[in-house]
Amino acid sequence: MFDNNDENEILEEVVEHEAEQDIVSDAEDSTFDDQAKTADLEKAPLSHSEPSDDSGLGDAPDDVDVDEVADTAIEVLQTILKPFDIGDITIDEYDGDEGELILDITGDDLAVLIGRHGRTLDSIQFLVSAIARRKLGYRYPVVVDVEGYKSRQRQKIESIAKSAANRAVSQDRDVPMRPMTPYERRIVHITLREDVRVETESEGEGSERHVVVKPR
Repeated sequence: MFDNNDENEILEEVVEHEAEQDIVSDAEDSTFDDQAKTADLEKAPLSHSEPSDDSGLGDAPDDVDVDEVADTAIEVLQTILKPFDIGDITIDEYDGDEGELILDITGDDLAVLIGRHGRTLDSIQFLVSAIARRKLGYRYPVVVDVEGYKSRQRQKIESIAKSAANRAVSQDRDVPMRPMTPYERRIVHITLREDVRVETESEGEGSERHVVVKPR
């Protein structure tokens, strides 16, 4: 479990979580917008914003024990979920397509864990990542999902992005998409980065920030 100092530090991070998401997102958006898509960024697992850098905590070693990562992350997640009083749940673990560990929660009436536009789930994931990272001593990408919610959202956004690209090309005009969270915008950028017909750029501020798909 965590001591009081750890809990206080994590709580401070959570208070700043929404602002940090936008800061991280702006950096990612700028990278995509400036066409600076390095090999490391393209290979990076798609996940929500990670906790800010902690001194001495680097990337996972080459011989990382994934079972240890999973056990630690699940223990942290179970502790975080206790105050929600959601009854019996199951946490399934599996590997994602981009090297991340996915923890998928299943049970009855879990909408409270998702929240409006998935923001509660974002915060839960942020907590799990921050605490597990400190307990392990290194970073490892962990995605927390609720009954496949994020997977379905990603598929939906990918479909919307491809449709926007087709419209941009067929109508030869810029196609602005609806305002999205940092995670959703990154899905759009990644989905269309290999489409030579279009380019993507993030515009707007705060809750109105969105992706514009432009024909080349």
